[in-house]
Amino acid sequence: METLNPIRPVPQQRIRDRMDAYMSRRDYEGAERHLRYWLEEARAGRDRRGELMVLNELVGHYRKTGNRDGAMACADAALGLVDALDLSGSISEGTTCVNIATAMNAFGENAEALGLFERARAAYEASPAAEPGLLGGLYNNMALTCASLRRWDEAEALYDKATDQMARAPHGALEQAITCLNMANLVEDRDGMEAGESRIYDLLDRASALLDTEDIPHDGYYAFVCEKCAPTFEYYGYFADAERLRQEAARIYEGH
Repeated sequence: METLNPIRPVPQQRIRDRMDAYMSRRDYEGAERHLRYWLEEARAGRDRRGELMVLNELVGHYRKTGNRDGAMACADAALGLVDALDLSGSISEGTTCVNIATAMNAFGENAEALGLFERARAAYEASPAAEPGLLGGLYNNMALTCASLRRWDEAEALYDKATDQMARAPHGALEQAITCLNMANLVEDRDGMEAGESRIYDLLDRASALLDTEDIPHDGYYAFVCEKCAPTFEYYGYFADAERLRQEAARIYEGH
């Protein structure tokens, strides 16, 4: 009887840590080479769970760099692995679906994204192992998709759930700040600037305070969030906040 080669697991945490280092200095080409290398290593070593992890990282990377074709190719491969590994109803299925749906939302494919968010929600909410950070990320990104589809009430309820979950997550202030800014956009889109002005400014003030939370690590992810939030502050006339966030992001990137 022929003996199969043993599975050679890839070092998942080391791969993630190295990705953080690449992103801290905005080395997108290096990040892609890094992930592509480990994808081939996972496949060569028959480490299908490691392969799924790297594919998820690639979906997120291609979303950030605007490569729709790359993201969707990795998304199809990841969903195929979820089925092959019989991960239905698991946290792994939920995380994969959230990741792909977030990419679809970024590329304007909102109806398709919502179906995947619903699939992720079923997996997360049925699992006692779903941590607040996972649920908060799901609800926030699902709300963005609902807002894009003008399903305002659903979006607002999901933003409230995201805020509640992130308040219980370690260093969840950053995600709460993002949710506040997303909610401000929703209020303007739904109610108009004049009618929603008071609530919009309350949300912006809250987001600004959350970004200044003292115990938040000022690392590469903080820099990414600063860059992500700055345009919204600027759009609503919070020019000092926008400039402060951009300067802090630049300082962090230069330090790396």
